[in-house]
Amino acid sequence: MESELRDEIVVVGGGVIGLTTAVVLAERGRRVRVWTRDPVERTTSAVAGALWWPYAIEPVTSARGWALRSLDVYEEAAASPEVTGVRLVEGVLGEADLDGAQAWAGARVPGLRAATAEEYAGSGMWARLPLIDMSTHLPWLRERLLAAGGVIETRTVSDLAEADAPVVVNCTGLGARELVPDASLRPVRGQLVLVENPGIRTWLVATDVSGAKTYFFPQPGRLVLGGTADEDAWALEPDPAVAESIVRRCAALRPEIAGARVLGHRVGLRPARNAVRLERELLPDGRVVVHNYGHGGAGVTVAWGCAEEAAGLAHGAASS
Repeated sequence: MESELRDEIVVVGGGVIGLTTAVVLAERGRRVRVWTRDPVERTTSAVAGALWWPYAIEPVTSARGWALRSLDVYEEAAASPEVTGVRLVEGVLGEADLDGAQAWAGARVPGLRAATAEEYAGSGMWARLPLIDMSTHLPWLRERLLAAGGVIETRTVSDLAEADAPVVVNCTGLGARELVPDASLRPVRGQLVLVENPGIRTWLVATDVSGAKTYFFPQPGRLVLGGTADEDAWALEPDPAVAESIVRRCAALRPEIAGARVLGHRVGLRPARNAVRLERELLPDGRVVVHNYGHGGAGVTVAWGCAEEAAGLAHGAASS
């Protein structure tokens, strides 16, 4: 029993970062409990688009490594898209640095090339990347965790010291702002519009001169339109005027979107930070917290790489 308790880990947070970290730990033989305030279907991760690409995340070198490790997993998962929610889909990253992308990802993402004028009116990069349907992917992660012996408990945590385990992994995203507390975390509000897909099979991310992004992602049964990146905005209600603007901007890129029937609206708060916090901390009572939060809009992209690094820190903590 003492050995079992020494091996137990509580992961706080049930979004894509928390679930992925818990899966890695459980599949390495650790006894894992996930404490989550919301079921996976109501987490911020459920609102994600979600295209694999390290977007607005620091430190860049580490993020690229985490992303490439995650790519390994997503490419394997794409063999069963109906189960995992992961598909490899072609599309255009507008205003992307092709040479820079080839330098760090070219060996792992073959076929990166400049987009043609027919594919995109501006300067862009054509790529075949993982596109993840979070409504399928998050439940798949949950089932994979449960199959590995993990446990999920619904509870609200006001202090990391509440976790009755020798090692706690903090994957609370924006919640870490109050829980740690970490005032450097801030919300970056994202709003999406879901419409009937008028036959679009490729994705597109376009960036205007101000740096604002407009994008559409074909997902099973719908087309996801975006988006916004409003810093320090906490409102979770969709703004009708913003929704109209999103549809209008997407329709300027693909006119057939203009007449698509609206299916719904989504709002999520990305947990932004000047850099991801992925490190180990000793609590006053001698227990260990491994922090894994602050991934901004790239949580899905780096989830597996960060999870494996966090699991390594947790193992080292338990062994010391």
